Amino acid sequence: MLNGSLPQHEIVLLGAGHTNAHVLRMWRMKPVTGARLTCISDYPVATYSGMLPGVLAGQYPRERMEIDLVRLCASAGARLLWGKVERIDCVARRVYLEGRPSVPFDLLSIGIGSRPRGAEQFGDSPLIVPIKPMQSFYERLEERLKQWFSAHPGVESVQLLVVGAGVGGVEITFCLPAAVRHWLGDIKLELTLMDAETTVAPGTASRTRRRIVRELQRRGVQLVTGCRAVAVEGDCLVTSDGRRWPAAAVVWATGAEPAPLLANIDARRDDRGFLLVRSTLQTVDHDHVFAVGDCATLVEHPVPKAGVYAVRQGPYLWENLQRAIRGEPLLEYRPQRNFLKLINLGDGRAIGEYHGIAFQGRVWWRVKDWIDSRFIDKYQDYRPMMVVEPPSVKQHSDGTERQPPMRCLGCGGKVSASVLSRVLHRLEIPRHPQVLLGLEQPDDAAIVRIPEGSHASVTLDFFTPPLDDAYLAGRIAALHAASDCFAMGGRPFAALAGITLPYGSAKRQEELLYEILAGAVRELRQMGATLVGGHTIEGPRLMVGFTLLANQPANHHFSKNQVRPGDRLLLTKPLGSGVLLAGHMRAMCRYRWYEKLLEWMLKSNQPEAEFAAEGRASAITDVTGFGLVGHLMPMLEAARVGAELFLDRLPVLEGARQLIEEGIESTLAPENRGWEPKLLADPTMRQLPEYKLLFDPQTCGGLLMAVPPQHVDAWEEYWKERFGEGNWWIGQIVGPELAGQVRLIRDSSP
Repeated sequence: MLNGSLPQHEIVLLGAGHTNAHVLRMWRMKPVTGARLTCISDYPVATYSGMLPGVLAGQYPRERMEIDLVRLCASAGARLLWGKVERIDCVARRVYLEGRPSVPFDLLSIGIGSRPRGAEQFGDSPLIVPIKPMQSFYERLEERLKQWFSAHPGVESVQLLVVGAGVGGVEITFCLPAAVRHWLGDIKLELTLMDAETTVAPGTASRTRRRIVRELQRRGVQLVTGCRAVAVEGDCLVTSDGRRWPAAAVVWATGAEPAPLLANIDARRDDRGFLLVRSTLQTVDHDHVFAVGDCATLVEHPVPKAGVYAVRQGPYLWENLQRAIRGEPLLEYRPQRNFLKLINLGDGRAIGEYHGIAFQGRVWWRVKDWIDSRFIDKYQDYRPMMVVEPPSVKQHSDGTERQPPMRCLGCGGKVSASVLSRVLHRLEIPRHPQVLLGLEQPDDAAIVRIPEGSHASVTLDFFTPPLDDAYLAGRIAALHAASDCFAMGGRPFAALAGITLPYGSAKRQEELLYEILAGAVRELRQMGATLVGGHTIEGPRLMVGFTLLANQPANHHFSKNQVRPGDRLLLTKPLGSGVLLAGHMRAMCRYRWYEKLLEWMLKSNQPEAEFAAEGRASAITDVTGFGLVGHLMPMLEAARVGAELFLDRLPVLEGARQLIEEGIESTLAPENRGWEPKLLADPTMRQLPEYKLLFDPQTCGGLLMAVPPQHVDAWEEYWKERFGEGNWWIGQIVGPELAGQVRLIRDSSP
């Protein structure tokens, strides 16, 4: 969704902890001119640790502690890349991700937190449930306890261990009973808190620790200190004194140790493995690399690993990133010596401490709730940012401002040959036996061979990418274009790219073009095709498309006029991508919806098309921009038949109904409703979300198939093997009495 010019500066946030999240929030309010912000995260959601105990205690719904990165980045105009980082080359200024192109940066902020110390010694033991990654802790603990409970029918009590008696482990211990009752019902809970040290909640005052111990005793929690966990034997934790502790689960909440990724960063670390940083939050080795929160150690002012420091670092990081771009002196962060500590007791009370003074009661829970709610409210405001017009002048490092050069049109607007050459050199383009002359020896045109007895089908499709992730945009564009070939029964073997790149430096254009084509080549390789050429030109916005050549059997293709009365209508993907993408542009597409949306858009239609090619379908069309009805109608008109559609059987992507009810729709949907006079439906039916989804334009939509009755069982078996569920039979073909019309049925049950 790049419009205008490519950025002059690339700022990358690795991780979305408290400090980096502050930068995202501030960017939403005032983005930095001439820069692009990218957030890389292995989860599409961040968790506010201060509220996790309250969620366990049932004081908040789970969503209350979540920062939806999909919505926050969309509202800020920032790019979200969702994936696992393998290493960082600080000298080359690149972040390397698993399974996709590396990401260049001018400035990088690493804020990936830490992990509980010692959990890795137990491997993948299901007994151990580490507190991190916190985004999945709730689900992992719930799943473990329910599995244990199911394997032990009739039990009257459950034993749980919490390893780690720091403030975090203490809070979890106080709040766990409510979660266990919620998951397992009214069952007796035997709870043990364990730590290798002899002190509970180190770093707090002795008066605070005494209050914690008294509260644990009052609740019957067994406190075991000076005892280290060394092994797991079945459902038992073995400690250094030789004792075996049976448990349904062991919550691992020990002190911090560095994430494994830190060892793959070319920057100095302390003796524990955390990145060393100066008071400006820059790493000691690299001025352009910042490290914040738990993953960093301040050389001048080392402090314990606690979220409060990460929160306080946020404004300093935001200011210093801007100053680094401008070449100005950076601010120095000096951590506070004292701060208010509040420990949730899970029953509407809290233990607090400030300047060594301890206190306890309901009023302190209300104070904690006010502080936490005020914090999370800032990050759950997903209203889109104000649109900032690009500057008409470019400021140079010497402080002078100059008008940007006039961009040429015609062939003068082509992307430079050097950019193309470097991109093609970086790509791993597969060879294909039908390509006689392609990109391995670029010429004025590619030469391909059509096997004897076969024909070739050709199609073209392009669009403005609906996502800011260029790699995913390349994958989606290739799949979207190839879908037309699959619908005709063809097998793609060659592709030509047609790409418009936004104006910018050759360096930025090269990176963008490489990401797009790397994604496309990945999908082309999967479908047995290769890239043989194309055309790239500059323009005001990014556009991506492909021309596909496919082998087409001479005696077979799926023509739209081959549908027959009695055929069943099968849809291979759920509807709703159009409204979800429209919602995403407005920062309204929740991360859970976004996950499923990407999952379905990145599914190729090739497997279903190949299964159908063995005579198991009368006709096929792909459902794309004109919506389900817009692609069904030409089939009916060509064959002079009608159809019945069952609204209750339409597969719908999660979130699509809700967005429609909130008044969101794609800009093409009103035009697609031009088919409404051909739909036979009562007025109440026309108000349903499912009815409106009939006109929703689909990106990388599924195939709509007319299947003869004798092949229904074969499709049922295929579908269960591929997806583990029944087919999406959404209707049937009827005779000429409804020619060119569709009768909508709300309830298809007998």
